[in-house]
Amino acid sequence: MKDLQRPELLAPAGNYEAFLGAISAGADAVYLGGQKFGARAYADNFDTQQVIRAINYAHLYGRKLYMTVNTLVKEEEFDDLYDYLAPFAQAGLDGVIVQDFGVWGFVKEHFPNVELHASTQMAVTGVYGAKLLKNMGAVRVVPARELSLQEMIDIKEKAGIEVEAFIHGAMCYCYSGMCLFSSIVGGRSGNRGRCAQPCRLPYIVHGGLSQSTNDRNFSASDNTSEDDEYYPLSLKDMCTIEIIPSLIEAGIDSFKIEGRMKKPEYVAGVVSIYRKYIDKYLEDPKAPFKVDPKDLDVLRHLYLRTEISQGYYQRHNSRDMVTLSSPGYSGSDDRLIASIRDMYLTGEKKRNIEAYGYFHPGCESMLTLSLGDVSVTVSGQVVQEASKRPLSKEDLAQRIMKLGDTFFELRKENLTIDMDESDPGIFMPVKEINELRRSACERLLQELSGKA
Repeated sequence: MKDLQRPELLAPAGNYEAFLGAISAGADAVYLGGQKFGARAYADNFDTQQVIRAINYAHLYGRKLYMTVNTLVKEEEFDDLYDYLAPFAQAGLDGVIVQDFGVWGFVKEHFPNVELHASTQMAVTGVYGAKLLKNMGAVRVVPARELSLQEMIDIKEKAGIEVEAFIHGAMCYCYSGMCLFSSIVGGRSGNRGRCAQPCRLPYIVHGGLSQSTNDRNFSASDNTSEDDEYYPLSLKDMCTIEIIPSLIEAGIDSFKIEGRMKKPEYVAGVVSIYRKYIDKYLEDPKAPFKVDPKDLDVLRHLYLRTEISQGYYQRHNSRDMVTLSSPGYSGSDDRLIASIRDMYLTGEKKRNIEAYGYFHPGCESMLTLSLGDVSVTVSGQVVQEASKRPLSKEDLAQRIMKLGDTFFELRKENLTIDMDESDPGIFMPVKEINELRRSACERLLQELSGKA
């Protein structure tokens, strides 16, 4: 067996809680949308400060963050695009997922350090499309979901580009980026992030359906009329947990979970199960691979439609892929949701750090912060001799340990203060101590994020 690479597990996030749940549950990377230019205009989405905080938090834990700019952009909107993306690029955004070729050229010109990922909205269906995008600077391509596993392998091997593939979640009836159905029937364009999902609505099938259908919700014993109402455009949701070994062996670089419109419990729960089975297979590829029925049941009850399929990876255009009679979501058990919240949706987790402070009269104040093998030192104002009440170690410790809204936590036993305690003692304005602490925290975060 050839050496197997560990695929990136890529999770969706429609809000900050879902983002935190994805990180906590084991996602290697998260993709999200801001307030503009995203294909999920009706998700909560992130404001500028939330995106920047998410970038910093992801990097703190060695994860990546990608941003969707995957709608078609009008000429007059390009004036806003630079100001929109600049803060995220400056914060260390890892990649931008793009549909519009104009946006592609714009990002490549103005933000050359940000990776370009070709969205599934580009409808890449073969090797030549992937090669074209690679020559245009693409690091990664998200091929159309309609491709077989072998077609994915061909793109990976013959185009020589990273491949990101959907492994779980809702599926469109049409090639992404090529559908005009919502625009025509309701004036809401999927290519502008406003799809009304008319494919999920019931339609009258004139003449009824052939009773030879293999759909398990429809059999020859059903009473049907010539004009029956069905959901002929509503595809079953994708769930590939049982073919994870095949996807890993195919060399797919990133396993993508759909669902920026879905709840944080869905994100955390689905990520945790795929994390479990990806790691399980890679730990011992020769061992029999079997999914616990309880885990499969959890996936079925986390905001998936009543039926699931494995997508197009191992079959093409089967009638069994359509949920003809029941496209709604299955219910989720309250106890399951509560357990996911208790385990993964517990807010930001702070990292414990160590600190060393140096405070001697006539010398610059210095503060060193350390996390693992990463250490930073910053200098501040020159320490003065006290003319009245000198600062004590307790005074300094109280100020240095006040980390507030940062991602760090400093315990007293991890703080060492080197200071002159002889008469007349030392003095530093509180403002300067606070600035020293703030600068050190910012520098440590930069080092941990690789942005220094």
